[in-house]
Amino acid sequence: MKVLTEMMSYKGGRKNNEDFCAYKQVDDSGCWVLADGLGGHKGGEVASRLAVDTIIESFAKYREFNVETLAKYMESAQQTLLKAQEEDDLLYSMRTTIVILLADYDESLWAHIGDSRLYHLRNGQIVYQTKDHSMPQNMLESGEITADQIRNHPDRNRLLRVLGKSGELRPSISQQKIKLEQNDAFLLCTDGFWELVTETEMEVDYVKSTNPAQWLNNMQDRILYRADNEADNENDNYSAIAIWFT
Repeated sequence: MKVLTEMMSYKGGRKNNEDFCAYKQVDDSGCWVLADGLGGHKGGEVASRLAVDTIIESFAKYREFNVETLAKYMESAQQTLLKAQEEDDLLYSMRTTIVILLADYDESLWAHIGDSRLYHLRNGQIVYQTKDHSMPQNMLESGEITADQIRNHPDRNRLLRVLGKSGELRPSISQQKIKLEQNDAFLLCTDGFWELVTETEMEVDYVKSTNPAQWLNNMQDRILYRADNEADNENDNYSAIAIWFT
């Protein structure tokens, strides 16, 4: 199965870009990682890059493909951040979200922590999306708000789980490998991306596209339009990775 990947990461209306994303493909597998950092004194920039780099390096070294591997990758990134915090007081408050996709071109696994999301599309429709570790997600699950209300909820930035905070690390990890089918697609994206592109729009733009770059560009057009024309939409950093299995 052939794999096509495209990435984008922009600072939007912010002074710095605290998002970071990267991927590595080898002959029999691939690892795609995206993060959204937070913390003062450029801590967010450092956190997201350190976490992504650590996971990509771990994948390159071990190239294992199982649920336990994802947990090890998360823990490795966590320890890297905690060590950096100990060595530099200015980085004490740095944190980051993270979302990871692993695939051996036949099956896939994923994991995340925070509110950076993974969407899995099959036959042009979203068949799975990760659940945010956030206050609005909890409110959604308790029936207090609808899914659409998450995007503009005043507490949408209140994260309940992140990398870089000492204590128990509780990432969400897929518990079994998901069989890939031809023309499956994945979208990994930060909140600055998915807050300005609805799930229906993701599907519509996918169907209209002939490659992952075009898909991302179509969705970016929506982000830029809303950032410029809708007063309620704060123009955050926005980043995404599109992966097509063809």
